[in-house]
Amino acid sequence: MRPLSNRAWLLVLPALAVMGFVGVLPLVAVLNYSFHDIFSLSDVHWVGVEWYAEIVASERFLGSLARSLLFSALVIGIQIPLGVGVAMLLRRSGRLGVVMMMLLAAPLVVPWNMIPIMWLNLVDPPAGLVGQAFAALGIGFDRKFDPLHTWILILVMDSWHWLGLVVILAYAGLSAIPDAYYRAAAIDGASRLDVLRLIEIPKIAGALGIVLLLRFVDSFMIYTEAFAINAGGPDRATHFLAIDLGEDIKGFSYGTSAARSMVYFLIVLTVVWFFARIMAGREDARGAGT
Repeated sequence: MRPLSNRAWLLVLPALAVMGFVGVLPLVAVLNYSFHDIFSLSDVHWVGVEWYAEIVASERFLGSLARSLLFSALVIGIQIPLGVGVAMLLRRSGRLGVVMMMLLAAPLVVPWNMIPIMWLNLVDPPAGLVGQAFAALGIGFDRKFDPLHTWILILVMDSWHWLGLVVILAYAGLSAIPDAYYRAAAIDGASRLDVLRLIEIPKIAGALGIVLLLRFVDSFMIYTEAFAINAGGPDRATHFLAIDLGEDIKGFSYGTSAARSMVYFLIVLTVVWFFARIMAGREDARGAGT
């Protein structure tokens, strides 16, 4: 019997080299910058963890963190239930459902920087269709100076952009459920709520978990859309973590911005770690149950 060879790992080396170059090296560089006060490439001073202590104790950071967490919670609370509901409706619509799902997925290919421009033109009172409709109905919509209106616009815009992803993954999970489950539920006289609770949600839980993680990470670090809509205003009402970071970078505060980047990275990494632990626990419980 020939001994096992590990030479197949050589095929992975190019991918590892690329990942190290585009992922690990920049991360190490940012970590190094976060411990320094950088005036220029030739004028760098060691400050240790001073930037970290200043950031995590500042009201600016705590306020931006609270707003980012609230935005992510609203995004998840709106988009996941809505996406699952839409996927269930489309699954019963046959070929028409597939066409509608393709239309819902179309915003996913729109460039990020074009999305806020499209929505600003849409709600603009003189020319936008939505703005004209609001004016005709006597509805005042002021996204520049009303924090609630700004939040509504960003949430609607983000949901328009990403709802298709939730629908596609939920639809795929629902389509993988064997018809025998539904026939057995019908024989047992299960209600629609029982089918949803005992069959559909457990079967698509894995897909929903991936969607939840993706939507949290993306919404937590939102920048382009929020900045283009109102640059973090009005009165810092939409001043999220990424906008904080952008201000430091534009102010050439490289040491502070590097430390801020590492803090945000650690927050996201912690959430991903907890998510991975929860998913691993679910798999272990499922394996023990079988």
